[in-house]
Amino acid sequence: MFDTLISFIREQYRTQEFIPLHAPVFAGHERDYVVDTIESTFVSSVGAFVDRFERDMAAYTGSPRAVATVNGTAALHIALKLVGVGAGDLVITQPLTFIATCNAIAYCGAEPVFIDVDRRTLGLSAVAMDTWLAEHAFLDGDGLCRVRANNKVIRASVPMHTFGHPAHLDELTEVCKRWNIALVEDAAESLGSLYKGRHTGTFGAVGILSFNGNKIMTTGGGGMILAGEELGNHAKHLTTTAKKPHPYEYVHDEVGYNYRLPNLNAALGCAQLEQLDHFVNAKRELAARYSSLFENSPLHFVKEPDHCRSNYWLNAVICEDIEQRQVLLKTTNDQGVMTRPIWQLMNHLSMYEHCLKGDLSNSEWLAARVVNLPSSVLPEFLA
Repeated sequence: MFDTLISFIREQYRTQEFIPLHAPVFAGHERDYVVDTIESTFVSSVGAFVDRFERDMAAYTGSPRAVATVNGTAALHIALKLVGVGAGDLVITQPLTFIATCNAIAYCGAEPVFIDVDRRTLGLSAVAMDTWLAEHAFLDGDGLCRVRANNKVIRASVPMHTFGHPAHLDELTEVCKRWNIALVEDAAESLGSLYKGRHTGTFGAVGILSFNGNKIMTTGGGGMILAGEELGNHAKHLTTTAKKPHPYEYVHDEVGYNYRLPNLNAALGCAQLEQLDHFVNAKRELAARYSSLFENSPLHFVKEPDHCRSNYWLNAVICEDIEQRQVLLKTTNDQGVMTRPIWQLMNHLSMYEHCLKGDLSNSEWLAARVVNLPSSVLPEFLA
């Protein structure tokens, strides 16, 4: 079975050499734009490509504002601050995520509350969240959501769109509204994914994107905050050291952050964004081929949820058990085809093991079975 999978992957990528999990593609104007930046001498955080990248991303996603940052973690840190997350607060999120989701919460002096995921979407379960809140939380006289056991405020909820598959945003939005919790979307992996025709990252009070080297499009390193005009303006202020405009004086009016994206990276981003729809189409074609391959297989291919268009950033299969997962990982990697397990659950890590949590049965089940497969853009789409 695994030999068939390896042969299939090598056939798709037309090589007997090592096949990575996800490689960037530079097939557009990347070189031209970066050279333009160098020749302009504006290579740091002030430059025309930063402004253009923000405008183009806002237009692409339909967000009123887009604010470029040095990476996705910085974007999420600021997003949480924008909705008021501070020291001593709690933030609901999923344990099945990349560690940056939890680290950004910790940067605010807050702690995550781990709620189970939905097996279909691999993202935060609205049902599990609502059930946990009904049992453990209450709304105080000021309308703040507090935990009964310690009276701490649950300020926000951060669902993550795992591998590009949108979480159940309608249901999550409704639960957050009813409990007066700010919805902050971690759309780091889902740029180009749609939920009922609308881009992920635009449903919550704030959303964030990532352009790390392994994402569907890259700026080398970088991120983006998606928000309305008021929060977007504040995000821009906070990420540029909270410096007030002045011809020559240095005036800062609050604690700010040097989270600005350099113009060099933004130039790369502008060229990548021009090709993003092409990348999405290529990755969806690869996903369709994987789906056909696994139709009569004991491995279950993870497909996009109903009413969604996934970017299929990373393709994934669900094994029958952890033993099968281990054999799959060893066989493929030994033969030069990179696969990897899903992340360790955040509540298993020493820095977060003390955090509040609900029943995490789905997360535990998936963590023992999910494997990512090579997901780079196919060579035939590079011609």
